[in-house]
Amino acid sequence: MSLSGLCQVCESTTAEHACDQCGTQVCEEHFDRTQGVCVRCASVRDEGGVGEREKPSGTGHDDTGPGTGMR
Repeated sequence: MSLSGLCQVCESTTAEHACDQCGTQVCEEHFDRTQGVCVRCASVRDEGGVGEREKPSGTGHDDTGPGTGMR
């Protein structure tokens, strides 16, 4: 991918990559190749953030109990 401009994290090195998640243009130092994302998105994923929220949890039947109008 050909990018022009500075890394949007350090603002001092030429951007060589674009984050697959947020689109931020980053240099080699601020790109996590294993995940294909910038260091900001990688840290959120590592903390159980966005990456974890995308995975459903529970049974999916939480809205069918008493008092919801469905039986």
